Amino acid sequence: MKLKRFLLRYYPPGIILEYEKGGALKTKSIDLLDLSPETDTEELISAIRKSEPLITASRVDQVKLLIVRLQEKLGQQDNRRFSLFKALQAHILPLTNVAFNKSGSSFITGSYDRTCKIWDTASGEELHTLEGHRNVVYAIAFNNPYGDKIATGSFDKTCRLWSVETGKCFHTFRGHTAEIVCLAFNPQSTLVATGSMDTTAKLWDIQTGEEVSTLTGHSAEIISLSFNTVGDQLVTGSFDHTVSLWDVPSGRRVHTLIGHRGEISSVQFNWDCSLIITGSMDKSCRVWEAASGKCMATLAGHEDEVLDVCFDYTGQLIATASADVSLPKFFCLSHLIPCNVSP
Repeated sequence: MKLKRFLLRYYPPGIILEYEKGGALKTKSIDLLDLSPETDTEELISAIRKSEPLITASRVDQVKLLIVRLQEKLGQQDNRRFSLFKALQAHILPLTNVAFNKSGSSFITGSYDRTCKIWDTASGEELHTLEGHRNVVYAIAFNNPYGDKIATGSFDKTCRLWSVETGKCFHTFRGHTAEIVCLAFNPQSTLVATGSMDTTAKLWDIQTGEEVSTLTGHSAEIISLSFNTVGDQLVTGSFDHTVSLWDVPSGRRVHTLIGHRGEISSVQFNWDCSLIITGSMDKSCRVWEAASGKCMATLAGHEDEVLDVCFDYTGQLIATASADVSLPKFFCLSHLIPCNVSP
């Protein structure tokens, strides 16, 4: 293996190593989720060198400089005030979704008018209108961090892959027998996962446009899915009150997470892939161990359906949003309520 260059990642804090192996260019990340302005850089570099053979003595000064830059960023005071920047007349019918690319330089909107539009953030100029779907465009995503492709999922039962630069359609993925309501790119931007009202999820090859696998096992609609940050596992949440964890290379179901008493609304991995959080119409959230599939904790307190959940990048804080009209709730993992219902 030969190290080619370093890439700095501010959020979450980390250093990306670009290296050559067997003639192929590859990347791996050094995650620094516990980094703070007070972290001893010498001790940290020593620990990194013990676990990462690509960091040789000749590279220590470069790594130290990168760590210092991350610490400076973490130490910056954020006193920004937010105000309305622009209001755009985006579509002729209501919007279903919006999403930024990684840099924030452009964003996309999906709509009941059967289109997806690409916008320049700074100017508000419409760059492309992605036309071709025959029903509502419900799920949309950039292939971040690359940002050169867009996937759109529609009530017409298809998913389309588009070029950000030209607005042209690369592929139309056909195979679902009901509406597509959620989708996601894997981190490597080689696959798109789609979830459908037909109770299945499918994996699609971005290069060939072919179906890779169909993930079957749910007995009701799949309305949320998420890859882990490695890309080797996918989690799906269903209206059948269960969550499934899948091995991506084989398409095999690894665990079924049972415990919620209502439809699943949202699922997500934490950054280091060790935990999964789920939100449900039963007014609760649950935290699960990805390796074992065991329920670690339940988060109660909302008075109506929990509609969305997320981790912070450290995996220590959880935010939940509910239909109970309250402000979002935040939970710290060290203060969670033990879950009494085990799978």
